[in-house]
Amino acid sequence: MTDYPDNIPAKLEIIKASEITPKEVRWLWYPYIPFGKVTLLQGDPGDGKSKLMLSLAALLSKGAPLPFDDEDESCEPMTVIYQTTEDDADDTVVPRFNSVGGDGDRLIFIKEDEKSLTFGDDRIREAVEKYNAKLLILDPMSSYIGDTCSMNNANETRAEFNHLIAVAKDTGCTIVIIAHMNKAKDTSPLYRTNGSIDIAGAARSILAVTRTANKQNPAERYLVQVKSNLAPMGSAILFEVADKGVNFLDELELSAEDAFSASAPRMGRPNAREEAATDFIRSLLSGGRRLASDCEAKLEAAGFKKSTYKKSKKKAGVRSVKDGFLWYWTLPEVEKPIENGQKVTDEDDLPI
Repeated sequence: MTDYPDNIPAKLEIIKASEITPKEVRWLWYPYIPFGKVTLLQGDPGDGKSKLMLSLAALLSKGAPLPFDDEDESCEPMTVIYQTTEDDADDTVVPRFNSVGGDGDRLIFIKEDEKSLTFGDDRIREAVEKYNAKLLILDPMSSYIGDTCSMNNANETRAEFNHLIAVAKDTGCTIVIIAHMNKAKDTSPLYRTNGSIDIAGAARSILAVTRTANKQNPAERYLVQVKSNLAPMGSAILFEVADKGVNFLDELELSAEDAFSASAPRMGRPNAREEAATDFIRSLLSGGRRLASDCEAKLEAAGFKKSTYKKSKKKAGVRSVKDGFLWYWTLPEVEKPIENGQKVTDEDDLPI
């Protein structure tokens, strides 16, 4: 967009919808973190936000799949830019990154010795383009939004965010901003973003980390999605903060509000929904193999979330097999012989 002086009117230009080529949103981690957009990750101090992002960065740096990702194809190793004012690179960030197996050649830092980095700094775009970075992490937001910007002023915060939004859109790079939450614990997690509500408005996805109610393991955390503009809300993810990064444990049917409330469920109780989904799947496949897409559609039509039926599929003993170009679900005990010598690929036989 061209900037014009206030006293010079801009020339009217329009574009028709028919002249715009629609494109699908691409995902770094569906449905939590989209490519080419700004994502906010927030939580209270000490709850493991930085360790979480560094563990994800390590996986991306070596092309490993992200936790609970449904994509069958492995991705190319990605370059990640990590900027933080809370931990030193030499004694904290790099040792943590190395301890979880990250590729040190693909984690880079923009030097801030002579000048601190801000959202509007041209070095961000230059580094993303020069090194083809696919993920930029800024930790924390208060350090990078700029000293002259009042976080409570909507006009100022939106102007600062617009710099990052433009970089993300033009380059396709994912930008994740880590932020502390305010102390308004009685409000919705959406309104616990520090500063103007326009900050939450600028992010296309907002994730939050909070502690679980499991007192037997105080290292347990929930990662929940607070806002999602581009896809259905994702399942909650249970993870554990460890000395070396984090351990991802499970997907859960849990809202952000419930995760942050005192009534958040304790772990370990029987899950009736999983048992019901397991029975539903066995009934679906009692007559033999069925298209995987049909099975998923019927489960979702019956009200089962993906995080639930993924676990129920394993409990039921279902195997995914590829016949030609199509994937099927089947129960080995009721699978019928394949006719005409067709070649069938079993999911468990695919290389990891």
